[in-house]
Amino acid sequence: MVLCYHGVMNGPIQTELRGTMSVGEMLKEWRQRRHLSQQDLAFDADVSARHLSFLETGRAQPSRDMLFNLAEHLSIPLRERNALLVAAGFAPAYSDELLGDPGMEAARKAIDFILSGHEPFPALAIDRYWNLVASNKALGLLLEGVDPSLLAPPVNVLRLSLHPLGLAPRIVNFKQWRAHACGGVRKQIDVSGDPILRSLLDEISSYPVPDVQHPVIAADEHNYAGLAVPFRLATSSGMLSFVTTTTVFGTPVSVTLSELAIESFYPADAATAIRLRSSALAAEL
Repeated sequence: MVLCYHGVMNGPIQTELRGTMSVGEMLKEWRQRRHLSQQDLAFDADVSARHLSFLETGRAQPSRDMLFNLAEHLSIPLRERNALLVAAGFAPAYSDELLGDPGMEAARKAIDFILSGHEPFPALAIDRYWNLVASNKALGLLLEGVDPSLLAPPVNVLRLSLHPLGLAPRIVNFKQWRAHACGGVRKQIDVSGDPILRSLLDEISSYPVPDVQHPVIAADEHNYAGLAVPFRLATSSGMLSFVTTTTVFGTPVSVTLSELAIESFYPADAATAIRLRSSALAAEL
């Protein structure tokens, strides 16, 4: 099996944008993003509203433990928790290594195990910007006809799937799938406020709807409403239909692992499962 590692984007882009903000300003920004009043956050974090006000205005400086407490209740991503700590004069608490670094060997093995174990069905690992980090062999089955320019590292899987030169002309339910993908990015933006993700969302939202005619699917055929949005792809061997799941590491202590997600494709019908298993067997002969 060939697993490709392109590396997780490691530069603290958002931290640089906040580099001139004080720790109090950063706390206030995160509180407002979560739509919490000072009273609400103070109650949740078991601190006085007066003390929280002093922290936000700079009249008091937070302790390291206080920052951990507030960050937890504000659901601040690990990368930004490090930025909070640095802004307050403390050392970062969470490691920020690339997957290719020696200290991440155990994580790489875990990812390899998950991806290879999912074969003959496609699975891939992506970073916070939807850049491809690793994949299993079965992913190649989906890339038929993709322009080589979209496969040059770093491969962005949203761009790969929705760009007119990518999978877009072969996605049978393109409008539905694009709405689903854009919704996922919007949720990430709500959590992180990341300007890079905003730019990516603007880009993929602007792609035109492919002018391609695909067979009409009956409304009641493979209806996953309320459970999952299917991914339907036309191929030379027939239509492949999938439902997907996202796996993340529980309680990560590494920035890189906290930003990593594994997308697994499951056959949504018997015909898709048969085609994928047949392709895997043919590749082994």
